[in-house]
This record gives sequence, structure tokens and C-alpha cells, in this order.
Amino acid sequence: MNSLNVIGVYLDAVQDIGRTLPREDIQRVVDVLYEAWHQGKAVYTMGNGGSASTATHLACDLAKCTIVPGHHRLKVMALVDNVPLVSAWTNDSGFGSIFAEQLEPWLDEGDVLIGLSVHGGSGAGDAGPWSQNLLRAVWLAKERRAKVIGFSGFDGGALNEMADVCLVIPIDEEPLGTPLVEAYHVLLHHLICTALRLRIAENSSE
Repeated sequence: MNSLNVIGVYLDAVQDIGRTLPREDIQRVVDVLYEAWHQGKAVYTMGNGGSASTATHLACDLAKCTIVPGHHRLKVMALVDNVPLVSAWTNDSGFGSIFAEQLEPWLDEGDVLIGLSVHGGSGAGDAGPWSQNLLRAVWLAKERRAKVIGFSGFDGGALNEMADVCLVIPIDEEPLGTPLVEAYHVLLHHLICTALRLRIAENSSE
């Protein structure tokens, strides 16, 4: 692959991934979120780097784009948005603490925690293993009997093993792996928000 053919390779990969994604897992994500809405539970989103941006975007769309007039709204919070609080926990307890410590006073049984990570906690960099802050929060969610939804890529990593349902983008080669995984996470979150809104409009009974 070079700078002349990368456009074709990328767009072909987008089509190939779309044909292989398991529709039933996407539907399970919608089901989990619908149940949280129906029961008045809260949804929390988290991620690092580009996935932090997607976590914020997803929280925005879950809160705003799923509104059906005449029905209660989904409770949603992005755990990446409070920069002073994130930096305070990083300073005092390390970066691995930032999500679990925010969730500690809030997370209840039946709530939903959504983690977004390109590698799902597998692999490592200069600072050590990737995304350990996500996995620590997932452990808390499991202890509290909250539901966990994962968005991952490559082999899915630990997030794929720990989540109740995980959407894994099936690509494992760079330099396009990370861009395609992150792009598909946004594509899927738009689909899920649209499907959830339709589900609320069709099936809600208050």
C-alpha cells in the first residue's frame, strides 16, 4: 500500500467490514440500551484518545437523538468530559483510576457502562498496558451488576472477554487498522442511536 492506492484500499475495507459485522450483536446493544431506558437506569461512556472523543459524541447522541416526545429521556454521562476531575484523579491516584473513581458514587445495578477502545486493553506502550482505566471500571461494573457494552477492534482484547456484548471491528493490520476501527465505532453509534429511538417510539408503554 502506498499514498496512491490507500484511498481505494481504505474504502474497500469499509465495505468489507460492513458485510461481516454480526447484526445480532448490534441488536443486542440496542436491546441493552432500551432496557436501561425503560427502567430509568443511567448510561456512562468512556474511552481514551480518539475513543474519548467518540465517548463524548456517543453520550451526546444517546442523550439528544433518542428523545421521543411524550416519553422520559435516557440518562447519559460521558466520563471523559470533566477535565479537572480527570486530572485530579490522575494526579492523586494515577490515570488508571479516572473512570472507576468517577463511577464509585453513581454506578448502580442495571446501569450500563460503555467502553470504547481500539485494542480493548490488549497491547502496551511507553506508559505500560493500554486502557487499564477502562478495564478497572469494567470490573467495578461487574461487581455492581451493571451491564457492559464494548466497542473494540483487532482481537477485541480484554474488553471483548469481559463485556456483556462487544462490537469488535474485524481488522488487525496497520496503518489502516486504528483509523478504520475508530471510524466504524462512530458509524455504529449513529446506527445504534437511530435504532434505539425507533425502538422507544414503537414499543414504549408508560
